[in-house]
Amino acid sequence: MAAKTNPTPSVWTRRRPAEQPGLSQAAIVREAIAMLDADGIDALSMRKLGARLNAGATSLYRHVATKDELMELAVDEVVAEITVPPAGGTDWRADVTAAAGSFRATALRHPWLPSVLGEAGLAYLGPNLMAFSERLAALFTAIGFPEPPRAIDTVLCYVIGMSTTEAAWLTTVARSGETEAAFIARLMPAAQEAAAGHEHLGATYDPATAPDPVEIRETKFAYGLEVVLDGLALRLPQTSGPSS
Repeated sequence: MAAKTNPTPSVWTRRRPAEQPGLSQAAIVREAIAMLDADGIDALSMRKLGARLNAGATSLYRHVATKDELMELAVDEVVAEITVPPAGGTDWRADVTAAAGSFRATALRHPWLPSVLGEAGLAYLGPNLMAFSERLAALFTAIGFPEPPRAIDTVLCYVIGMSTTEAAWLTTVARSGETEAAFIARLMPAAQEAAAGHEHLGATYDPATAPDPVEIRETKFAYGLEVVLDGLALRLPQTSGPSS
């Protein structure tokens, strides 16, 4: 049996084709991201993408062989939007909070991102994801964590988990055509009825005095992140001298 030309199926493990006049890999990825942002993963197909780019299948597949490769490229492209403070700052909790907040903001701009991070093949080999990982490693190493990769994984697992749930919720709201506040107000009677008899779940809801749903989501994210950082702080080496 002849050896496969690309035994490790990933866009990052095969030679990049020469650019063609009027069509480039960058243009393909930009259009794919626009489609993903607007309609989600299920709406993206190579056929639809080719039609939007006025490109034949042969031209498209010269740059991106499969939808899986396209997702690797799309993930790497949007990860470039995430900012990580430089290592060596004076307030490590503020720096990690800023990085986590930037990740969450990027995920909410691109609600398909958190759900595919674990499925996008070898996306972590992409240059932007590599650079993001390097910045995080430098930050957590400078903070003094004895096992920086594990501390990073702990924070990312929290951020990705919360962002996945939040992005799914916002997608549901967007499909309703209503504002988030209006959607909640319409949903609450059914939610309160379902919670009847559950003393710890029932709550009085008044749309006139209800807090801003955006503020609720941000407060919930911040609270959980604080708990995670409280736990990680216990892993830091204790400095000598009087306690602060």
